[in-house]
Amino acid sequence: MFYILAIVILILFLSAAIKVLREYERGVIFRLGRVIDTKGPGLIIIIPIVDKLLKVSLRLVTMDVPSQDVITRDNVSLKVNAVIYFRVMNPNNAVIEVENYLFATSQLAQTTLRSVCGQVELDELLAERDKINTQLQTILDKHTDPWGIKVSTVEVKHIDLPTEMQRAMAKQAEAERERRAKVINAEGEFQAATKLAEAAEKIQDFPNALQLRYLQTLREVSAESNSTTLFPIPIDLFKPFLRKG
Repeated sequence: MFYILAIVILILFLSAAIKVLREYERGVIFRLGRVIDTKGPGLIIIIPIVDKLLKVSLRLVTMDVPSQDVITRDNVSLKVNAVIYFRVMNPNNAVIEVENYLFATSQLAQTTLRSVCGQVELDELLAERDKINTQLQTILDKHTDPWGIKVSTVEVKHIDLPTEMQRAMAKQAEAERERRAKVINAEGEFQAATKLAEAAEKIQDFPNALQLRYLQTLREVSAESNSTTLFPIPIDLFKPFLRKG
């Protein structure tokens, strides 16, 4: 009976003393409340009751930032959400400096997202998203560095505009397209008028060119299946009468 009890105690002791950490894990060991070392990966042996092991994952964490109500600098109310990518670089600081680094990073990301988006105008937020992402990443990385956390990327995922603002932007885009169409049409008319003026000058220098153009027009008219054909009379036929008059 004594041997069975001793074997059971030995098994329990070994199960409490032997820990196995995966490749992406590190173990922060506390001995009587003080940090003595960070070990891993592989086989770790600790002293039961005296030592306490806290596992910390070093893998890249993808965290979704919930939608935040934001009022931009030009007083537009909207909702913005984002996603951040970070990893633990210093397990000791991640355990000692902050109570729950995941929760702390999430809360910091939410407040930073509201602060940064509230300092820019709507057009800048929509057109210069890369600049906003870089600014968010810089601020978050600076504040999480004492926690042993490296924020590698921040991406603004979706900007939810009010319905009224979407309609106003649609009208603005439509007006801009109409303006561009009118400008292009005016430029085309100007170029056509310029070419016609140049052609008139050439015809004035070479009157025979007008006769060739007249014959070409007759050929084009005769090619059409029209029931009525109009033959234009060159103005040169009336020049002698006009001169006499």
